[in-house]
Amino acid sequence: MRLTALRQKNSLILHDADSLSDAPGSHQLSHPIGPALFSADYWRERQLITGEAPGRGSALFLQATPDQQWVLRPYRRGGLAARLSDKRYLWLGAERTRAFQELRLTAALFEQGLPVPAPIACCVTRHAVTYEAALITVRIPGARALASLLEADSADDALLRRVGAMIWRFHQAGLDHVDLNARNILIDPEAAPWLIDLDRCRRRKPGKWQAANLARLGRSVAKFSPPERVEAIMATVHEGYREDYTAPR
Repeated sequence: MRLTALRQKNSLILHDADSLSDAPGSHQLSHPIGPALFSADYWRERQLITGEAPGRGSALFLQATPDQQWVLRPYRRGGLAARLSDKRYLWLGAERTRAFQELRLTAALFEQGLPVPAPIACCVTRHAVTYEAALITVRIPGARALASLLEADSADDALLRRVGAMIWRFHQAGLDHVDLNARNILIDPEAAPWLIDLDRCRRRKPGKWQAANLARLGRSVAKFSPPERVEAIMATVHEGYREDYTAPR
């Protein structure tokens, strides 16, 4: 993976040069890399939007190549900050933007063989003292959110142990996922778990944050499972937390 920065007017694009080249028949080869690739209108005009994910950011699924889909996720604010602007952030330099930080972190974890979506590119567009941003990653084929499996009561103990083991691997790598919840854990058709949405996440030395991650996941699980199941589910996750696990690639 070769991360390369490209400037176009008031936009900065950080992308994986290997993903955006040498791909026979790929859509991006006939359209130069630029801010337009991060616009929903660009993909809508070409009828290449295949779906939309739930959530504040309204991530879009894109048919980028005949055999690969991407996820386009614009950065959106929540809470009180959204009243001022739901998509503008204070400019403090390119490397301090949420998009650059998330893409670099995702790339580093991906290179370690950890189960995160392959990063494609991010774009930061500056407007004086503020900026807007969007991120593109590869969509995991056929994956479903753990939340939906919990709601359907189709997450068995073996799957939950794999989820716990996956979390342990990320903790071993020092990843503090600040929004570890049942929607940000995807399960592929082979029943392997993946972790998504690394916005504002960072790598840290071992500490209390690891238990806080699991507690946050427990609160999320409680939203999608009957009360009597939550304790058993979290016990299974904790059991799996210490199991060996090899991520699919």
